[in-house]
Amino acid sequence: MTKVAFVGLGVMGYPMAGHLKNGGHDVTVYNRTTATAQKWVAEFGGASAPTPRANSQPAAITSLRPCATPTATAPEAQRGSRGTSRP
Repeated sequence: MTKVAFVGLGVMGYPMAGHLKNGGHDVTVYNRTTATAQKWVAEFGGASAPTPRANSQPAAITSLRPCATPTATAPEAQRGSRGTSRP
């Protein structure tokens, strides 16, 4: 089972992460809105993380989906102090 970190549960990301989970992958999600991440976990049975970095640390694959968010969000989620990039 592949560990997948999924960042961004918007219109596209929410079902995409769900398909990965239903496909047998070990999916952990992060979303700026905690309630959305909790809803996803309740629906699909995966896990959520408090920051993008905590989400991506143990994962083999990280998917970043901040499509409908302000442009400042994507770089922060990827390279910010709590972002997915590993030092």
